[in-house]
Amino acid sequence: MPTVSPTDPALTAAVAAAIAPVANWPVDRAGVAVLRLGPSGGPEVGQAGPVEVVASTGAVDQPLRWASVTKPATALATLIAVEEGTLSLDQPAGPPGSTVRHVLAHASGLGPEGGVLAAPGQRRIYSNAGYRLLAELLADRSGLSFDEYLSGGVLGPLGMTATTLDPGATGGPAAAGLAGPALDLAALAAEWARPTLISTATHRTAVSVHFPGLAGVLPGFGAFDPCDWGLGVEIRGAKQPHWTGTTNSPATFGHFGQSGSFLWVDPVAGLASVGLADRRFGPWAARAWPTLADAVLATVARRQPLG
Repeated sequence: MPTVSPTDPALTAAVAAAIAPVANWPVDRAGVAVLRLGPSGGPEVGQAGPVEVVASTGAVDQPLRWASVTKPATALATLIAVEEGTLSLDQPAGPPGSTVRHVLAHASGLGPEGGVLAAPGQRRIYSNAGYRLLAELLADRSGLSFDEYLSGGVLGPLGMTATTLDPGATGGPAAAGLAGPALDLAALAAEWARPTLISTATHRTAVSVHFPGLAGVLPGFGAFDPCDWGLGVEIRGAKQPHWTGTTNSPATFGHFGQSGSFLWVDPVAGLASVGLADRRFGPWAARAWPTLADAVLATVARRQPLG
């Protein structure tokens, strides 16, 4: 879990002011947290740098649905399985010619809910079906249910004790089934920012673009060429408009969900942020989220990093 006792009171006050407009979002409940990243501590697992929650606002301790922000958790479980030797990124998965790597990066050719729409490695097709397939593969190869593997490998070690998996979630539990409080989601963001469960080499691979140059559609924002993705997280690149801020670096990675949820990490700015709401994604979020990110980035732009 990230540290929740900020070390810079002045910065905390400034970031708290920047995220105060969350109270005016057109929702009944929302929770947002901002994290600051310390320098990484070295190449070995367990030597990650510090991460702290600088400020939070709203219902950060109340469980809300994560929808597709579940996918970075599923991807993390898959990467753990790869390091354990249970899976391989290059083993077959999905349509002929597709691999686990293709599926994680939405490049397998699988359609959103199934069926084959393209040859592997030819288009970026956002696919819930691919993540359902990963859950089945994990269960088959590990001998554990997906829920057991995710809980034992990710949720438990990260202290995400208030987060649960809905087996009946629309799109499938591995694609959209998690629900929990924003502070648990902050723990997942901290892990994606400064890994402790996977090696820095695996992490570096995950947050790099896979199958570069593929065109695709970012649901809710339109077609992009290229439409860059890593392994379980979207890479911002040059996409515009986007759900992160206009001033987020191209290296920013993360995910958002149709339940009104988001998680992003900007390794250049040394910041991360998460948010949950009880209203589905729509024009309100497409306006509010980038504005919030830009306000946070502007507040901390001239601050020294943690650590």
